[in-house]
Amino acid sequence: MPREPDEDEAAQLNRNFEDLLQELRVSQNGTQILFAFLLTVPFSNGFSKVTPFERGLYFATLILAAFSAAMLIAPAVMHRVLFHQQLKAELVNVASWTALGGQALLIFAVSGSVLLVGDFLYGLTTGLILAAVTFVWWCAWFFLTPLRLRSHHKDDAAKTSST
Repeated sequence: MPREPDEDEAAQLNRNFEDLLQELRVSQNGTQILFAFLLTVPFSNGFSKVTPFERGLYFATLILAAFSAAMLIAPAVMHRVLFHQQLKAELVNVASWTALGGQALLIFAVSGSVLLVGDFLYGLTTGLILAAVTFVWWCAWFFLTPLRLRSHHKDDAAKTSST
């Protein structure tokens, strides 16, 4: 990110990391709630009625949610481990990639959850369609829209600098 006026590199890194942590607060809550909900599913009365496919899908979704939660929580832990080590630039870079990875895993966990419920309630075909729509919808808002904005911004900047 570009520096603010009168901002040195250390202040920029601190601001970037604080921004990242603010963004993660939103994702962490949703991911942790999904993970907690998935942890309770096997103890509900209806779980005995799931097929072997649904049982496997459930477990895969649970693991995806667990991995997503770990990656979305990791930047805060990384910060604590690296505190006062003069590695803020490295921390911001790795934490940003870790957060994006956690968001990607979250998309798979949510889509897997939709597939599981859709299959259980309406059958595999409906579950697959709903999961695919969910996957595309989340990818569009999480990644495609911002990447498109970034691409348009670069195109506009290139046009401005060439004139």
